[in-house]
Amino acid sequence: MNNRTNMCGEITAEHAGKQVILKGWVQRSRNLGGIVFIWLRDRTGIVQVVFDGNTISPELLALAESLRSEFVVEIHGSVRMRAADAVNAKLKTGEIEVIAESATILNTSKTPPIYIEDETKEQENLRLKYRYLDLRRPIMQDMLMFRHKVVKLLRDYMDEQGFVEVETPILSKSTPEGARDYLVPARVKPGTFYALPQSPQIYKQLLMLAGLDKYYQVARCFRDEDGRADRQPEFTQFDMEMSFIDPEDIQGVVEGAYQKLFKDIMQIDIQLPLPRITWRDAMARYGSDKPDTRFDMEISDVGETVRGCGFKVFEEALADGQTICAICAKAASHLSRKELDALGEFVKTYHVKGLAWAVVNEDGTLRSSFAKVMQGDSMDRLLRKMDAQPGDAVFVIADKKYVALTAMGQLRLRLGKELKLIDQSKYNLFWVTEFPLLEWSDEENRFLAMHHPFTQVMTEDIPLMDTDPGAVRAKAYDLVMNGIEMGSGSIRIHQSDIQEKMFNLLGFTKEQAWQQFGFLLGAFQYGTPPHGGFAFGVDRLVMILRGAESLRDVLAFPKIQNGACLMMETPADVQQIQLDQLKIQCVPEEK
Repeated sequence: MNNRTNMCGEITAEHAGKQVILKGWVQRSRNLGGIVFIWLRDRTGIVQVVFDGNTISPELLALAESLRSEFVVEIHGSVRMRAADAVNAKLKTGEIEVIAESATILNTSKTPPIYIEDETKEQENLRLKYRYLDLRRPIMQDMLMFRHKVVKLLRDYMDEQGFVEVETPILSKSTPEGARDYLVPARVKPGTFYALPQSPQIYKQLLMLAGLDKYYQVARCFRDEDGRADRQPEFTQFDMEMSFIDPEDIQGVVEGAYQKLFKDIMQIDIQLPLPRITWRDAMARYGSDKPDTRFDMEISDVGETVRGCGFKVFEEALADGQTICAICAKAASHLSRKELDALGEFVKTYHVKGLAWAVVNEDGTLRSSFAKVMQGDSMDRLLRKMDAQPGDAVFVIADKKYVALTAMGQLRLRLGKELKLIDQSKYNLFWVTEFPLLEWSDEENRFLAMHHPFTQVMTEDIPLMDTDPGAVRAKAYDLVMNGIEMGSGSIRIHQSDIQEKMFNLLGFTKEQAWQQFGFLLGAFQYGTPPHGGFAFGVDRLVMILRGAESLRDVLAFPKIQNGACLMMETPADVQQIQLDQLKIQCVPEEK
């Protein structure tokens, strides 16, 4: 039976004179000779406990002197106010202390391999190996509580809006959704596999067909992708779907959730409706479909401005129908030649041939990598077009349209960070709409779905599916905040003929489409309502709101970049008998 009366961090001056029973971990202890002070910690905080040798038995004092970091103890005592000069303003409980009258050691602890303190300097890999200890740190406990509040608020909000929570299967079918599936061999039918879901996409569409009308779920999703700071092989999304709606209906629900979230948790007012920008406009202005709009430095098309300039690179690009785009970095004239060359190497990693630059010095003179080959007044025209003033730097890229824009967008972000142009206190939320339905893959020599194969086509673009598939726009929309995609959604295809046409554009024959998606195409023949949805990225949302640098900082048990869990030492070998039961033979990796 739990006879604990209070949590450590909840004791205040109002408890002075009262008896309490506390349980927790020893954060630290100080033995001053005849009097022992310990900090007792649980998930709510820390409270100071005093063992006074003048008022307790020698046995209790000896027990107190034996206490070490991370011992688990039970304390019985009374609360008293601290002397004015002994108040610890750094603790929530700093006005009081607990005078111990009895104590029990519930468990001892070896010396921890990491410090259980917020300001730890331990390397991340060591903390992840001992994650169960790392999670004892107050900052990590607070993060888990924060994440709980975010998810609970979203759940409560969706309940208020009339949504129903439904769990969907984890063992599913492998379907093409843009990333590799994690496969699970089926012992009962050797040679066949389940797949872990990349999202509940098909199931939630079937729930709409079933007449549920409004669904949501806190869904675990799995994608076998290479790791990075804002990506994990398994992640959580807050998934929703609605019937008989337009994009504005779904966006309204999502906006209301974010408005409540920011108001209740961050004490920030968000004005609705949120701004909207089309995908083409976002790419043209920022070189990204998830632009960071907390700073200016928009991209300009300067093709017509430099036409006839005589610079071979620009002239050949224009002749080939390519794009020439530029940005002006204010107050960047201090950049050295070495730094400018480094920026040139940086953009090459995004598959452009190079970077042209021009720096207007404070005295009005010009440093440039290409000015000497610009004829007539073409250089002056370019600088005027970019509104380049003394102290500014102009950067120009010429290449295929979206290759050039993407590289320039990445350069814009890098300069925004290096020049400290980004206001970290801002939360800029907006929608990116009208994504292309398809994107061409040179590697696979076919179209791929920009979002997923079940995304509805803009009504006026349906004829283009036959004549110009690359120009077709989708009824898709992403919610972006501070340069990060917070969630994605779309209206779904609900007609068999359009869905079959979509599969055909993706390279499926009719037979292949029905073999892989027959259950969905067949279901569409039984009165499917128009429907659509959205999925919040819970992990990324918590990461941004907490100001964390990595998803690993906001997950209880994350994996590192190569997909390994240092604590569980996974992925791991399995016993041969398990492989035999599954009829699986492992082929040695080629050296």
